[in-house]
Amino acid sequence: MAVTRPAGQKTGSVVDPAAARAPIRAGDYTGTTAGLAPGFAQANLVVVPAELAFEFVVFCHRNPKPCPLLEVLEPGDPVPHLTAPESDLRTDIPAYRVYRHGELVDEVTDIIGDWREDAVGFLLGCSFTFEEALIEAGVPVRHQELETTVPMYRTNVDCRPAGSFGGKMVVSMRPVHATKVSRAVQVTGRLPAAHGAPVQVGDPAALGIADVARPDYGDPVPIAHDEIPLFWGCGVTPQSVALDSKPEWMVAHSPGRMFITDVPNHELDVLGGGFLASWTK
Repeated sequence: MAVTRPAGQKTGSVVDPAAARAPIRAGDYTGTTAGLAPGFAQANLVVVPAELAFEFVVFCHRNPKPCPLLEVLEPGDPVPHLTAPESDLRTDIPAYRVYRHGELVDEVTDIIGDWREDAVGFLLGCSFTFEEALIEAGVPVRHQELETTVPMYRTNVDCRPAGSFGGKMVVSMRPVHATKVSRAVQVTGRLPAAHGAPVQVGDPAALGIADVARPDYGDPVPIAHDEIPLFWGCGVTPQSVALDSKPEWMVAHSPGRMFITDVPNHELDVLGGGFLASWTK
């Protein structure tokens, strides 16, 4: 798989969402999307059969920290008309994972061949969205600096079940200097549609994480002696749930490889509320 960022798409470079999605759709870029198309929200993907769609909607509403809903598509329609009407969820994510009966059976760069007429796509808010706000607030993001995938961990925390869906929550981790923890909590708390404030600060054992140097997904990052690990709800949670609930078919993004929307980040801020307000009309 190609992992080198395309020209003009280095971390922090200004690229509009369609331009950022183009090399992904072409199969020329399959790496992490952290830092790509700054200023625009990214999203986690989940696709389930229509017969499971209502249960999954309820699951998301009961677990808004790891699964904040941005958009629910019509059965069989791969175009997210609300968040990116010129895109295609089958091709515009760098890598996908296909689950069958709770087992990961394939990882692919498009899901055209896996798409079904009864497929219902869900886009969930992503913590990559709040990373720009953290950087603007003077809180560095380690995995972006290293150009690696954010570390993620399967916790011992049970999600609230809904129908056939239930299982353990996944969290993402970012080390933050002790003097900037309050700022990080405040900044991310303004973005509930992108997981909001951390679910845990400084105590990985409280989440059942035995070793932060060994993430279940993504890459480990160093934590300095004067830094504290902060853990946020993560949109990889549905993939953890798939291991426990064993739906007959589910497709999701590969961890760290997100869908880049056309929604400006500021519209997910509770102080702005443009996109969120229009969603509720």
